[in-house]
Amino acid sequence: MNEALNIADQTLVLHRHPRIKNETLQAWDSADEYLINYFSENELQKQLNENEQILLINDSFGALTCYLQAFQRTVVSDSYLAINSIKLNMQRNRCPEENILLQDSLQQFPENVKIVLIKIPKTLSYLEEMLQKLHAVITPETIVVAAGKVNMIHNSTLDLFEKYIGTTKTSLAKKKSRLIFSLPITKEVPEKEIAITWEIEKLDWKIHNHANVFSRNHLDIGGRFLMDNLPKGDFSKVVDLGCGNGIIGMAASAAYPKAQITFIDESYMSIDSARINMQKNLPEEQAENARFVVNNGLVGFKPRSYDLILCNPPFHQQQTITDQIAWSMFNDAHFCLVENGELVIVGNHHLNYQDKLERIFGNCEVVSQNKKFVILRAVKED
Repeated sequence: MNEALNIADQTLVLHRHPRIKNETLQAWDSADEYLINYFSENELQKQLNENEQILLINDSFGALTCYLQAFQRTVVSDSYLAINSIKLNMQRNRCPEENILLQDSLQQFPENVKIVLIKIPKTLSYLEEMLQKLHAVITPETIVVAAGKVNMIHNSTLDLFEKYIGTTKTSLAKKKSRLIFSLPITKEVPEKEIAITWEIEKLDWKIHNHANVFSRNHLDIGGRFLMDNLPKGDFSKVVDLGCGNGIIGMAASAAYPKAQITFIDESYMSIDSARINMQKNLPEEQAENARFVVNNGLVGFKPRSYDLILCNPPFHQQQTITDQIAWSMFNDAHFCLVENGELVIVGNHHLNYQDKLERIFGNCEVVSQNKKFVILRAVKED
């Protein structure tokens, strides 16, 4: 696996995070390379005046951030893992810290932006929210360039740039990536509420979903299956691990009203959605007793802290399909459970989580299954 990015007179050593043994994927892609080469070849730094800065949106592991280390910049991401990766790769490449601001996706953009570089995200609604925020701070002199894999740039993608920024065109493809150039035009764009709300009628819940929340348009069928098969018991400390909009933790709070529910996700928008949903749909006492944590799973949590962990494991990191997230979640769950504590998960049959749980816990039982999903239970033994 290549760790050295040699580009535009710089050599950067970049790692993916969290790090795993025998990593085969590098920490940058051809879209990063295309953006960096465009910036260098066109000497975009000469467009920066005093007190102006660069805005980076959706940098995955820090290739763009580290390459632009000489300039004042704000880096925006919805991913705790991405922000942590950027910090670690900045340290690895001895990048100065005084000229950078790392901020999550819920915050407003700075107003003194001259150059905007965007990595196209997987979720169109998330891109729209970022462009809507960008529209509020750009001027006709702002330079806006985005990059992404060819298969991620569609007419709907370009339509959003046209709507919020201005005249938009694309480059030729290189290494299966393409650039988007959008020329800002002064125009009024009606503000749109991009977060959406839908109801779970049987429970009389109204579910708020920010732009980048998993399954934001409807109730995830795997999550529904887990909600309908929560374990019986008197649980006091429960985790909704990888909580998304929080519906599994909310169901747990309804089932175990005296329990403290901890919602954990690496997406800032997910955690804020879960917080809003608890406050709007559960009794005040239960909502106030809940915890909401943006984190890389249970990393850093104390051992033997919880008696029930519920999980619908994700199998994507950025655009990459991986089982490493599930492995980490299961191992960390084993570490954080009390003796006889339970991990209950839902997953697609083909993901074969049963073997993983048996290797980690020494046991695993099928609680319920249908044609697509299986619910598994593993108990921490002494």
